[in-house]
Amino acid sequence: MSSALTDLSPLPIVQAPMAGGVSVPQLAAAVSEAGGLGFLAAGYKTADGMYQEIKQLRGLTGRPFGVNLFMPQPEYADAAAVDVYAHQLAGEAAWYEIELGDPDSGRDDGYDAKLAVLLDNPVPVVSFHFGAPSSEVLESLRRAGTFTLVTATTPDEALAVQRAGADAVIVQGVEAGGHQGTHRDNPETDGTGIGLLSLIAQVRETVSLPIVAAGGIMRGSQIAAALAAGASAAQLGTAFLATPESGANALHKQALTNPLFVRTELTRAFSGRPARGLVNRFLREHGPYAPAAYPEVHHLTSPLRKKAAASGDAQGMALWAGQGHRMARELPAGQLVEVLTAELAAAATALSAQPKGGAGS
Repeated sequence: MSSALTDLSPLPIVQAPMAGGVSVPQLAAAVSEAGGLGFLAAGYKTADGMYQEIKQLRGLTGRPFGVNLFMPQPEYADAAAVDVYAHQLAGEAAWYEIELGDPDSGRDDGYDAKLAVLLDNPVPVVSFHFGAPSSEVLESLRRAGTFTLVTATTPDEALAVQRAGADAVIVQGVEAGGHQGTHRDNPETDGTGIGLLSLIAQVRETVSLPIVAAGGIMRGSQIAAALAAGASAAQLGTAFLATPESGANALHKQALTNPLFVRTELTRAFSGRPARGLVNRFLREHGPYAPAAYPEVHHLTSPLRKKAAASGDAQGMALWAGQGHRMARELPAGQLVEVLTAELAAAATALSAQPKGGAGS
């Protein structure tokens, strides 16, 4: 594990920042207190909302933690396609007795205001999703004493992360739950994502940055595999989603192991950007027609998703989950870190005990 990451977290376990109310201060604090690196998700929050959560987290732990930001999105969505999708969702709005959201509710997620807060009140770690920030932004955070990470889903994106000047790269495999952190949303590349172990190997040969591996990791043995492939640490999201400290809706937690939801799929149905979730009615019915339009579709469907959750209807919710969701364990977050650490140690011992191959073996 890289020395800088070791200083931040004695264990190679990072709790993924999950936006939408999942990565609450209680979860991040429990992970950090157990020796991992807890994370807050600033996505879909105001700058003040983010700041209040940081204050709350600092009251719960003195250990290092991170905050994740969404990069502003370029304006290339087809307004006509968004209008057509809104028409297709009219039946959903009528069923839930709500109005669809305004697709033009903002594209930058308050990025500049959040950066200003993080520069005025520095946190130990800041990560970025949906693209690489400018070199100036990364350098300003470095001067403030903040360690920076940026998500990449291809070797080329990892190279862009290195050129921008980030301290480390989060290598996100296609197995990951939630939104793929692609730097550019190109519909022509849908379905071409790279599996995590293959991606780690490719990125390791492309850049010299420390690698944090993300995507479908649910067990300590998988962390061991990622470290053996060249990662310095592993980032787990779905594994922590089921913990009692997680802010996820109870229906979402239950769905991870509910036999009604047998598989996951990458979809644009809920947000207009590829994101992996459990296949439910909404995803099946609207996924094939959802346009490449983020965050317009996210804003459009937000009232639908909230009403479905309030109504106890898991078939209308965005049930983000990685491919390993059936392996979720309802353990307290700190205990889960301990179990993962024990599994990692056992896997490392088993690996070191294997006879070394050689001539005539």
